[in-house]
Amino acid sequence: MDPAQVSNQVYFIRDLAISFGAKLIGAIVLWFIGKWLINLAINLLKTSLAKGNVDPTIVRYIISFILIALQVVLIVAILGFFGVETTSFAALLAATGIAIGAAWGGLLANFAAGAFLVMFRPFKVGDFVSAAGITGTVEELGLFATTINTPDNIRTVVGNNSIFSGNIQNFSANPYRRVELTAQLSHGVNVPEAIALLKAKISRIPNVLTNPTPDVEILEFNPSGLLLAVRSYCSNDNYWQVYFDTNKVIYESFGEAGYPIPATHTVLHNQ
Repeated sequence: MDPAQVSNQVYFIRDLAISFGAKLIGAIVLWFIGKWLINLAINLLKTSLAKGNVDPTIVRYIISFILIALQVVLIVAILGFFGVETTSFAALLAATGIAIGAAWGGLLANFAAGAFLVMFRPFKVGDFVSAAGITGTVEELGLFATTINTPDNIRTVVGNNSIFSGNIQNFSANPYRRVELTAQLSHGVNVPEAIALLKAKISRIPNVLTNPTPDVEILEFNPSGLLLAVRSYCSNDNYWQVYFDTNKVIYESFGEAGYPIPATHTVLHNQ
């Protein structure tokens, strides 16, 4: 090969490498500057929404959506910097989105369900709920899934569609909830006395509401005697404290009153 041609090829490859290297460095710089600007915009938006007392559930949902959108725009801009036809890329991205949507319809279903959850707001971040078979405190409502912390401190991520398509119980929506327990009385116990004793004791349990007042009534008759329904009311935050304290009060009150331990009695008749 002619030395001049070899020299030209070397210069061409060198120029191409320099041009590509310059573009690569520019793309890296553009990426970091773009990420910095995106984080700045997100932080400003968070601050603005926080000052406007916007619900944290809606804030997190909006932030997640905008963050993904801005990152896609940044990637398209970098591809354009490299000379890639962005209109073709946008069409390819749309076609890919359709293909992915057809293949993973559940992903779009979760996205749509998340939008409806934000719109109808059956719960918000911080609420104690039971949804899709999971009971716990809502930590985050995302674009596709909701994060719930269970009472035994297990972080559980549930698809939004599973939540929206099922029943949702929001224990934090109402100002108070009922604690339901039972107390077994033995045969021969003075029932009105036992009821009055429990009502007085339960009313003094910390965090038990005075309105509505605690209920103690006969629930059913069984072979051991009478079964009492013991119901008190408290805020959701104090539910388990009141639940356990009520059990303790039932045990201690019946023991102090000297009530016999309930037992099943069997009567045999000789023929």
